[in-house]
Amino acid sequence: MTDTELLPSKIFWHSRRGMLELDLLLVPFATEAFELLGDDDKRLYRDFLAEEDQDLWSWLMRRAQPSEARFEHIIELILAHTAPKG
Repeated sequence: MTDTELLPSKIFWHSRRGMLELDLLLVPFATEAFELLGDDDKRLYRDFLAEEDQDLWSWLMRRAQPSEARFEHIIELILAHTAPKG
């Protein structure tokens, strides 16, 4: 994949939102799981990050449905990544 928007360093910085609650979910996902995703999921995560912080938080907390059904998949991956292991 040659898309420079999908470079791990760029994804890391886009995952830092300035909202602590989101940072606690998105930064570990970006640093630990992003590179393991397939190309389609990487693009999906990039698109997910383009949404507003308040929307991302509502979707991740399951308080609202995502604006696009396709985001459900990446939400599941993020939440699974942050779930307690063991």
